[in-house]
Amino acid sequence: MGPSTKVVPFSPLPDRVSFNRAELSVILGLYGRAVAAGIWRDYGISLLHDVAVFSVFRHSAEHPLYRIEKRPKLAARQGQYSVLGMDGRILRRGHDLRQVLRPLEARLIRVV
Repeated sequence: MGPSTKVVPFSPLPDRVSFNRAELSVILGLYGRAVAAGIWRDYGISLLHDVAVFSVFRHSAEHPLYRIEKRPKLAARQGQYSVLGMDGRILRRGHDLRQVLRPLEARLIRVV
């Protein structure tokens, strides 16, 4: 390295919101039961700067039936978890992921 060479410290990618292992376990448990019942067929995960989204699809080429979102900035207010319907309406919001997923569990029980 010469005198004009600068060493730039490593700068990681900007922080992204993600689901932790326990959250994914709860979500994938519900997803597995819905797949077994023939209701859901595909999913997608988006990890963005301010939100993590688990989208559930009936067919992979459609719009998602439901979106399960995690927004840590809302943790002190309405709760960081929310479930949104196909039309974008918030079906449930709260601090506890299992409680937020209850409307989806109820729909699953009705179908089976």
